[in-house]
Formats: sequence, C-alpha cells, structure tokens
Amino acid sequence: MPQDLDQVVRAISIASDPSQVSLHQEALAYLSTIQQNTNSTWSLALTLFVDQAPEGGRKYPTQARFFALRVLDEFFDNRFEPLDDESFRTLQQSLISYIQSEYLYGSAESTAPFLRNKFSHTLTLFFLCTYVEQWSTFFTDLFVLIRPAESSSQPTYNRHISLLFFHIVLEISGEVADNMIKSARTYNAVRNTRDARVRDAVREHDAARINEAVLTIVADGAERMSRLRKNGGSSESERELDGVVEVVDWGIRTFGSYVGWIDINLTVTPTTVPLLFTLLSDTSLPIRLATSLALLRIVSKGLKEPEDKLQLIKVLSLGQVIDALETTTRTQRNASGSETDEGEESYREALGRLLNVLGLELAKLADEHANEEISSEASGMLTHILPVMLQFMADEYDDTCSTIFPLLSNILSGYKRSRKISSDPIDDSKRSFLVSLLKVILQKMKWDEDSDPEDIDDDDKAAFEGLRKDLRTFMDSVLMVDQDLVTDAVRTLALNTLSAYRSGVSVKWHDAELAIYLVYIFGEINKSGGKGRAAFCQAPMVVKEKRKETDYSEYPLTHHGDMLMALVQSGISRYPNRTVVMQFFETAARYGDFFKIRKECILPTLEAFVDPRGLHNPDSAVRARVFYLFHRFIKDGRNDIPPDLAVNLIEGIRDLLVIQVELPELDDPEQQDLLTEAINNPGMFDAQLYMFETAGILVNVLFRSKEQQTSLLLSIVKPLLDDLSVNLQATTKGTQDVVPIVKVHHIIMALGNIAKGFPDWPSPVPEGWIGPPLDVFGQVGQAIIVCLEAMNVFKVVRDATRFAFARIIATTGPNVTHFIPPLMVNLLAHFEPSELVDFMNFIGLLIHKLQTEMFDVLDELIGPLNAHITDLFSQPVTGTDDAVTHVDTKKAYLALLNSIMSSKLHGIFISDRNKAGFEPMLESMQSLAENLSDPSSQKAAFTFLSRCVSVWGQLAPNQTAPNGDGTSQSHGLPGFERFVYERLVPAAFRVLSAPQCNLKDPQILVVVHEIANFLHSVSTARNQEASDFFISVFLPSQNWPPGTAMEFTTKLRDLDTKNFRKYFTEFVRSSRSQLTS
Repeated sequence: MPQDLDQVVRAISIASDPSQVSLHQEALAYLSTIQQNTNSTWSLALTLFVDQAPEGGRKYPTQARFFALRVLDEFFDNRFEPLDDESFRTLQQSLISYIQSEYLYGSAESTAPFLRNKFSHTLTLFFLCTYVEQWSTFFTDLFVLIRPAESSSQPTYNRHISLLFFHIVLEISGEVADNMIKSARTYNAVRNTRDARVRDAVREHDAARINEAVLTIVADGAERMSRLRKNGGSSESERELDGVVEVVDWGIRTFGSYVGWIDINLTVTPTTVPLLFTLLSDTSLPIRLATSLALLRIVSKGLKEPEDKLQLIKVLSLGQVIDALETTTRTQRNASGSETDEGEESYREALGRLLNVLGLELAKLADEHANEEISSEASGMLTHILPVMLQFMADEYDDTCSTIFPLLSNILSGYKRSRKISSDPIDDSKRSFLVSLLKVILQKMKWDEDSDPEDIDDDDKAAFEGLRKDLRTFMDSVLMVDQDLVTDAVRTLALNTLSAYRSGVSVKWHDAELAIYLVYIFGEINKSGGKGRAAFCQAPMVVKEKRKETDYSEYPLTHHGDMLMALVQSGISRYPNRTVVMQFFETAARYGDFFKIRKECILPTLEAFVDPRGLHNPDSAVRARVFYLFHRFIKDGRNDIPPDLAVNLIEGIRDLLVIQVELPELDDPEQQDLLTEAINNPGMFDAQLYMFETAGILVNVLFRSKEQQTSLLLSIVKPLLDDLSVNLQATTKGTQDVVPIVKVHHIIMALGNIAKGFPDWPSPVPEGWIGPPLDVFGQVGQAIIVCLEAMNVFKVVRDATRFAFARIIATTGPNVTHFIPPLMVNLLAHFEPSELVDFMNFIGLLIHKLQTEMFDVLDELIGPLNAHITDLFSQPVTGTDDAVTHVDTKKAYLALLNSIMSSKLHGIFISDRNKAGFEPMLESMQSLAENLSDPSSQKAAFTFLSRCVSVWGQLAPNQTAPNGDGTSQSHGLPGFERFVYERLVPAAFRVLSAPQCNLKDPQILVVVHEIANFLHSVSTARNQEASDFFISVFLPSQNWPPGTAMEFTTKLRDLDTKNFRKYFTEFVRSSRSQLTS
C-alpha cells in the first residue's frame, strides 16, 4: 500500500507538470485507471486523503488529497446499493476521525480552503448512499461534535464543524430537492428513487433536529454579533466578528435551502419570524441577501390549502416590512450622493425580487380561488403593496426596476381580463394606480442623463433598448384598459417638453429625446387614429384621385398631427445632441403622410436633413443612417416637392454622389481575396446607394420640363460615366490594383440605382404618359455594356451589370432592348455555377418587363441553358452546400420556364433552333414531377406541364370528335397528345400511388392539387377524346372498377377546376386510406 500511495503521488506530480513530456501521458492514463476502478481503489484514496504525518498535519500533498476526494466522489456517486459492513465501518470511522482531528481540534484545512468545500461534497455523497440503511445516526453523530464538552474553552458551538454541517445540509438540499441540479444531470430513475427515499427519511427522522440546530446556531451567532459590535474595536474582536458573521451567513443560506422541502410549521414559528426580520436588516450585506432569499423561498413554498398560504403571508407581514426597508434603503442612497454602492443595490434587487414573489402569490390567491373571502382578502393585500412595487419600478437602476416586472405583468393581465368582461369605467383606485404607473413608465423610458448612446457599450445599449421594449409592453397593456389615459399622458408630456424648448426653456437632452420618441411611437399607441392622411388631420373621406387637389391645410389636426406640428415648429432638430437629432429624423421619415397635409413643414425638415445635422454630419455612422431616412422621406413626399426645391436639393447633395472606394483590412491575406472582401464589405457605399436612388427620384420631379430634367440627369450621370471610363482604362493596363475594379462595380450599381428612382415603365403605356430621358439612359446602358465587354472576366462586374440593367429596364421598358443580346453574350462569356440562379432570376425579370420583346433573345438562350441545366442535374450531389445549390438552381429554372409559358413566349421551345430539344426537356420535366423528395419542384413541374397541355394539347379548330372524320392531332404540335397520354398521365398516377405520397404533409397536398389541375387541363384541352381515353383505356389498365372509373371521368369532365381539385383530393385521400386499412 505505501508503495502504491507513493506511486500515485508521483503520478499526480507528473500529470500536473506538462513539462515532463515523456511521462505526462503515461501518468494521466495511470490516474484515469484509478478513477475508473473505484471499487478496488477507494481504500487507497481514503488513506491518501486522511493519513496523518508523524509530526502532525496531513501526510500527503494537497493535490494528491484533492485527487483522492475525486476518486471517492466517483465511488459514492455511482453507488445505489448498500456498502458491505466492513467497507462502511472503515469509511465511517476514518471520516469521523478525520473530522475530529481536522475540524474539532485542527485548523479545518486552513491552508487549502477548497478542500473544505470538496470534502463537504464527498461527505454528502457518502451520506446519500448510506443514510437510509446504514448510517441513520449521521446527524446525531455530527451534532455531538458541534457542541463540545462543557469543560472545553471553545465558544458554545464549534465554528468549523458548524460550517461543515451547514455545507453538508446545503449539499443535501441541492442533491435531493433542487430541480435545476436534477435537470442538468442525465436522468437516472434509480438515483431519483434513492434521493426521494433520503428526502422522506430526513423529513421523518431528522428534519426537526436539523432545523433546530441551524436556528440555534444562527440565533447564538446573532447574539454574539450584537455583543461584539457593541464592545468591538480591537483587531481580535474584528476577527472574531468576521468569523461569527460567516457562520450566521452560511446558517441562513442553509435554512433557505431546506425551507422548500420540509414542514412549514418547523421553519415559520414565533421564534423564527422575528429572527429572520432582524437579520433582514442586519448591517452585514451577505446576511441580508441570504435572509431575503430564505424568506422568498418560504413565501413561494407550495401549500395544499389556500387558507394556509394566506395565513402564512399574514403571519410574515412582509408587505409592511419590505415597504419600510425600501424607504430606508432609498433614503440612505439619496443621502450618500452620487457614490454608488453596488452591494446595497444588490440588496434592493433582492428586496424587489422578494416583493415580486409575494405579489405573485397574492395574485394567485386573488384570481384562482373560488372562496370569496380568501380572494377578497388577498386582493386587498395585493392592492396595499402596489405603491411599494412602483417605488422599486422607479428605481434608477434598471436591474432593480425589472425585478417586479413579472408581478406588474400579472396585475395588468388581470386588469385586461376585467376590461374584456365589463366595459364599465375602471374604479378610482385602479385608475389612480395606472396614472402613477404611467408616470413611472415614462420616467424610466428616458436615457440616463450621464449616458452617451453613441458612445456606450453595445451590450448596455441593447439592455436599455430591451428595457424600453418591456416598458412599451406595459404601456400597451394599460392602453387596453384605458386608451385615453395613455394617449393623454404621452401627448401631454411630449407637447409640454417641445413647447418648453420652443419657448427657450432649458431642456435636458434625455428629456428632449424622450419627447421625440413619444411622438415616434404615438402612431402605434393611438389605436383609434386613422390611416394615411386621416391619422394627422380631421378631413372628410377623399377619393384617391382627388387627394392631390385637396387643400388639407384648412382641416384641423388630430392629436398626432398636433404632436408632429409641435415637433417641427419647436426647432428641436437643432438640439446639440446627436441622439436627439437622430430621433427627430427617424420620426420625420416614419410619418411622411403628415407632411402631405402640412406642406409648410417640409422645408424646415429638409434643411435639417441636408445640413451638418444629417447628410453632412461628420460622423460616418450618422450619415449612413440618414442616407436611408432621407431617401425614405423624399420617396414618400416626392409628389409634394416642387421642381425648384428638387433642383436645390440635388445641388445640396451633389457632393455626396462622389464614390470613394474603401478597402478593408484583411485578417488573413493569404486566404482572403481582397477584391471579394472589398465588395462584401463596401463601407459607406451600401448606404450611399440610397442617395443615388434619391437623386433619381428628385430628377423625376421635373418630368413635365423635359429639357431641364434631361440636363439635370446628365449633370449627375456624366461625372459617373467619366469616372467609369477612367477606371476602365486603369483596369486594362494589367495592374494588380483592385481599386479600379471596385470603382467600376460601384459606379455601375450607382447608375442602376439612379434609374430605380424613376417610376416603372407602364404596360400598356397610358395616354399622356411622360417617360424618362431615354437618351441619357441609352448612354448609361451603352457605357455599362462597354465595361462588361472589357471586364466580363470579373464576377463582380457581371453581378453589378445584372443589378443595374434590372433597374434600367424597369425604368425604360422596351426602349433599351437592343442592349439585351450583347448583355447576354457577355454575361455568359465567363460563368461561375454560383451565378446561375441569379442569372435565371434576372432573365425572369426581363421577361416580366419586356414580354414579347424577349422572344429572339430567349430563342437563342434557352437551348444552351437547357443543356447546361440538364448536365448540372446529372452530376452527383456532394455535400450540404452542393445540395443547397442544386435545389436553388432547380427552383430558379422551373420558375423561369413557367415565366416563359405565362408570358406567351412558349414558341421558343418549338422554334427551328430549339425543337430538337423540346422532347428531352419534357422528359426532364416529367422526371422532376415524379421526384417526391422535392415537393416544391414537383409542384412547379406539374404547373409547367399543365401549361404545355393548354398550349400544345388543344384540338385543332377543324378537328371533330375522334369518332368523326377528322384526324386526332394536337394543335400546332402533331403527336403531343400521345406524349401526354402515354407518358405524363401515367407519371401523375404513379406519384399518387407512391408510398411517400402522404396527404397529411402540406407540401405533398399542394402537389396533389397541382396534379388535379394538370388532369383537368388534359380534359379541357382534349375534350371527349380525353374522357374516352380515361374510361376506356387508361383507368381499366390500372384495374379501376368500371363504376369508379365512370364517376371519376364524369367529375373530371363536368366540374370546374376548383371543384374538381376538391373532389380529387378527397378521392385520393379516401383511396389511399382504403389501401392501408
């Protein structure tokens, strides 16, 4: 044994020293073997931990003894059967002897405090596996050690063993009653059963004595603390006092750990309640915090009878106690000035949590109990604590404020339920509470005056915004109880602040910001307000066509209109605080309809936007946000901006239409591509794109003055085109500089966004339509094509070109279609698989905008595209990314094909150039339609096939029924009906009979609906021929009973699409259920 012990000690020394490379892994493996074989190594570990040296003290090093406890933990923790008698006696006697020598007569591991904690855990695990059947006298044996013989010179209770006792009881409570600890462990039914038996045995045999011991030691400690504080002064007295405080602290923690699972009559007595309240206001913060938690657990303890819970709350009288302590702590804090005592704030938080639980328990009794007397008394007690709840909510520290949020939410939910039941006015007491609550909510919505929202930690900013969100939730709850109360309070505070500022009264920044924020949220709060212009003025209903002609200035403003008017007239946009000004911009951009009914407010708001407060602010983050808000404001109010103002605005923002390239710093230059990173992280350019679109909107304001509009647009576009030419030349010189490439990318996108500012080209063009300056956009399109031809090797240029042309074509319609062929050629000259989806979406957009103008382009494009897609689908899918790309490509391809069909461009599929690939394409669609692993593609494929039938499956105009003289042919496409009958119809029915066709799956149900549409299209196109095919050929071949076949064919022929789809779905569902039953 000694040799084994020495070997273990050496292994631990080596394992803790990584420098001993050669033996390190071997030592770890050896120690791991010991831990994995605790049934045979526990005795070695026990000796290693408890053995004493001849000269006193422990024989083995601290590290080795800690490892020994880990081995014993492993041995005890996995044991659910009793130990053999010899092993138990050995362990019991060794551990008792250790406690006597180390805790009763020794220093209680004073040189290694962590061993004390570890030992208390190990002893607890030993207790759990032996208490019920082997060591029922565990607590009796421990109590003997706590109070030594009367002849001893020690204090009444041994401090070290008292603390050990407390730690053990805390550990026991955690193991047998703490649901959080239980849920964190892997579920073990045997352990749970064992722990329940231990808990019941402690309740039955030792709970009273444990509680008595804990409270006796605590009470004794409280008396000694009082005595020492009165007589203190010497360093020895201070040390003794610290020791007593520690004992009382841990004693109350222990008390709090078991009050939830032992009899309440033991823990709440005429003796304990005064003791707890004394300690709740003790000068020691840890004791106060522990007492607060213990009381919280007492209050929240579940009791079977509501009468008992109410009596418990009445005995404790916590409402009055917390009220007094809240007042005391608040007064003390105010007296201390600006110095923050985090400890005292944590105590106020603890009091807030205690009040919150008390209130929730009262609310349960008030709301959920049928006994009128109990409910009424609990409701009265709850009402009495509402004022102190508001005091906590008004606390300047948000953590303290939020402690009562669950209680407040519960109370307001009750008010809302009452409001739903009765529309009578709320009683005066509730109204008074809600008025006080609103005052607190509005006060807490303010930023801290000393904060700088633009320069605080992101977490702190998010915390405040989260608090505002919670406060808004409470405000919305009050709103549901009494809307006028909220709207009046919000409106009054906002108007008073704005009026004060306008009058020259000094207004603090956080008050100003709150006032504007309240204007910002008033549209959400004022549920009775109208929509659009009606939200801001009391005007009669005006039809849409006459709104531009109506003078809304003669109509009085609504409450929200008054607030916005006051906001603009106050001049608060000039407040010397960035947060205040930004809130002004957010509000102005949000309520664009207001400026349509008070046009005199447009100019001062635009001045604020354009000057250094907004667009020209020195802070780039502010500029980036204002770029968007300005765009939104102009876009909403573009019809109310006169041409001369539009020209002035363009001159005011012209300097912001200069593109600067910002290159990012690369974290890993060897792995990262600078060009890609520069495009993905463009800095200000993303926000600047809004400015280019805004410039387009402003130019369009001059649409009635064609020459001036063209000249103004050229003045914006020309510098960009010149810059584009310069950077294009730079890229052709073969330099490695990426800046010119990025610049070309940015300029092309900027040109596209200028076009986006103009309205879409209408189809058909209405009479009197005034289009955009087509010549200018022709120059822009030509310049972009030239760049693309020279730089089509760069993916970023191809991406930017698609982006720009999508917007230019939307604006110019068919007037730039001559650019489409060279555009397609150059986009496809260098092509990456990742671009395919974007390219097909781009083609779909062109089809939507240009319709038949796209025929020739598509005629050339569709053949190579089909071949490319077919080849792609034939490739094996490897990896998740590949699978996602595959699905996205299939989705985009099917969307494109359906777009071609719906736009009546289907002639491209059977043109001389593409007719050879038509049948393979149909076969590919059939394959997709039968693939049940991808229902969305199935649905799109059947949609495409239905449209094909509607187009090429129609009977020829001169064709008679099959029993007449005519020849059965498809209109314009001979033999198409044979493909439908022989290939597509059987494919549809194979899908329906597949095991994976589960109609409970919503995606599969959609596929079944589309199959119904497909079959109906066949019937509609081929008429009686289709009916004859189903009833005489196809359905008999599928072994359908004649009656069922006749019913199905009749429904297919006679019902419209919607009703047939409904019938068909039920038919399939019924048929499949019969097959599975």
